[in-house]
Amino acid sequence: MNAGKIAAGGLLVTGLVAGALMYWLQVYAFYEPVTFGPGQTEIRLTPLGSAQPEAIVADHVEGIDADSSPLRFRACFTTPLSQSMLTETYQIYPNPEPLNGPGWFSCYKADEIGHALQTGEALAFLSEPGIHPGVDRVIAVFPDGRAYAWHQLQPETAEGP
Repeated sequence: MNAGKIAAGGLLVTGLVAGALMYWLQVYAFYEPVTFGPGQTEIRLTPLGSAQPEAIVADHVEGIDADSSPLRFRACFTTPLSQSMLTETYQIYPNPEPLNGPGWFSCYKADEIGHALQTGEALAFLSEPGIHPGVDRVIAVFPDGRAYAWHQLQPETAEGP
């Protein structure tokens, strides 16, 4: 009888440790801060009629990424460029869907960004097509200059065959 209790307790403790480890691996383990600036990672947008992204003015850039998945990139920044200037110069991104980021990366809130995109308050632009195979970098810009970036499956890839 005691052997059964010990075995059950061991299984319970093992399950709790494994669950805590999996949570930590998903939320904290693989993320690294991204360094932004000239000659490093830059915030770029793809101009109309071109496939070659170009750097834009971006201030107060904060970002994270992980090698474990091409979809883990997130960034927050501000830009002095107006939405009207951006729409006249850069490619709009069809069907933007901001992906959730880790809770500890507090500047990036996918639900707020998504709601603003649906209501038309924020506009989404193609930052870099094919940043990874089948993945685009997308940037959403608010009227006050706040902007957010994430990676998203390309529309052809997301729809499937």
